[in-house]
Amino acid sequence: MSEVFSSAVLKVEQPRRGPFAKSRYKVMDGDGIVLAVAGQTNDEGRSEMRGLFPGKSNLDARAVMLSTPDGEPLLIVNKQRGRELTEILRPDGERVGAFITERVGRRYAVHGGDDAVIGAVDVDIPRNNFEVKDADGGKVAHVRKKWAGLATHLLTTADKYAVEIFDPVREPLRTMAVMTAIVMDMNLHESKEIT
Repeated sequence: MSEVFSSAVLKVEQPRRGPFAKSRYKVMDGDGIVLAVAGQTNDEGRSEMRGLFPGKSNLDARAVMLSTPDGEPLLIVNKQRGRELTEILRPDGERVGAFITERVGRRYAVHGGDDAVIGAVDVDIPRNNFEVKDADGGKVAHVRKKWAGLATHLLTTADKYAVEIFDPVREPLRTMAVMTAIVMDMNLHESKEIT
């Protein structure tokens, strides 16, 4: 995975979309070159239709498939119903790791594929800054949700994240650090739908 996301600076964007559109993301390097795109899967075993009422989508189960711009599958972000568990899987279903809620919206334990704790994500009060730490508490990455202005925040579902990796970071923690932007968006920020 590190060859696709080898850049120390990445951008993750969720394009503007209608209130009932599927989850979509673009992952770019620091120069804006698209490295991967993500769209909601149609796998009924991993995703469900979103709620019809605002503020409820962050409780729904859903999954997004991350692929290269050419369509080669890379990863699946599999968010379970509620806010307790989001898994990162390879296309064949092998588990890369998981984000497990310790304190909703404030702290997430990061587990590797063998379920051992490999790190944590600490979240600030406005839920805009995410510090990814290794199992010893050392900071390995910083993910920041960018403020796009009041109109964009209130009237669209668009969000932008900046990801900075403090290399060297070993796998699978490096992949999990990159996926933090999408996971936190799905868990904390996608509920601002317009109905």
